[in-house]
Amino acid sequence: MLVQLRFVSSANGGETMEDYIYIIVAQTGTRPAKFFRFFTKKPYNHVSLSGDVNLSEMYSFCRTYKPVPLPATFNQEIVGKGTLGQYGYIPCEIYRIAVTKEQKAEYNRVIRHFADNRNIYSYNVLGLLAVYLNIEWKRKKSFVCSQFVAYTMDKIGIPLEKSFCLYTPDDFRHFPKATLYYAGELNTFYDEMMSRPESRFPHRTASKA
Repeated sequence: MLVQLRFVSSANGGETMEDYIYIIVAQTGTRPAKFFRFFTKKPYNHVSLSGDVNLSEMYSFCRTYKPVPLPATFNQEIVGKGTLGQYGYIPCEIYRIAVTKEQKAEYNRVIRHFADNRNIYSYNVLGLLAVYLNIEWKRKKSFVCSQFVAYTMDKIGIPLEKSFCLYTPDDFRHFPKATLYYAGELNTFYDEMMSRPESRFPHRTASKA
């Protein structure tokens, strides 16, 4: 992989004050993930959100306990631990969306709401088939990973092209407001970001070679 690094600077010579939200689409080696890849023929079948580039605050709807897919609900995902810690190679693409300070504050509020009320939410097992059959079925307290991401985007004022309940992980690879930030392996990205001084995270673009 050929990697190019560059900083995004503001007009006054400092780093940009613009805020971002990061969308991580990935493919783990769990049995459900392998099944969905076979079924959808898409390279990535899971999606998460992070409010920071080093992914220290990454969230999704996913399994609660590493050995079994259920129960599942809103959870924080930590690269190298839990389910993600089972796999040394996790292909991924990371996209970023520019947001206003007000949208970032609303994003943080939505995440806090899910975190504080995760016991009333569940994984939308019944809605999985509806998503892939393009059937609109909204369930107030139940989400799959892609519905959670789209719902959050809608709540903070990012326009959607369809109902949040119809989004699949692959849809976020073509999300109008998102730009590709990184393509490669998740553990590698995380390790490199964590090894950098906290105040100097660059805008990273990557192309496959």
